[in-house]
Amino acid sequence: MVSPKTMMIIGVLVLVLVLITCATSQPTMTTEEAIDCATVTALVTSCSTFITYGSPDPIPGSPCCDAMISLDLIANSTDNRQSVCKCMMSLITTYNPNATAIATLPGFCGVPLGFTIDPNTECNDISMSGN
Repeated sequence: MVSPKTMMIIGVLVLVLVLITCATSQPTMTTEEAIDCATVTALVTSCSTFITYGSPDPIPGSPCCDAMISLDLIANSTDNRQSVCKCMMSLITTYNPNATAIATLPGFCGVPLGFTIDPNTECNDISMSGN
């Protein structure tokens, strides 16, 4: 069994690789996007084991849940929250077989993002007051 410290190191290395890849391959954000989707993708990558395999469930204090907290923190304005929403919708579209796992992350971590991760969510209607 791999130690938690080794898993943390692997997770950090994967995150760094994703950030480097996204930074070199993603177009720059438009003026309409307050948050770059590369940032959202990099944070969600912390949950890749759960997203891919369905286990172990993320728990508060885990790197995955810390990433969900970070998503909530960067969604600190209506524009940012809408941008995070749009990025999450893009992720569930891109990774359709794993969409349910992605959608359940905030709930497992107890982090209210202020919107439901669902293909029918209209991100432009989201405000800081919630859905």
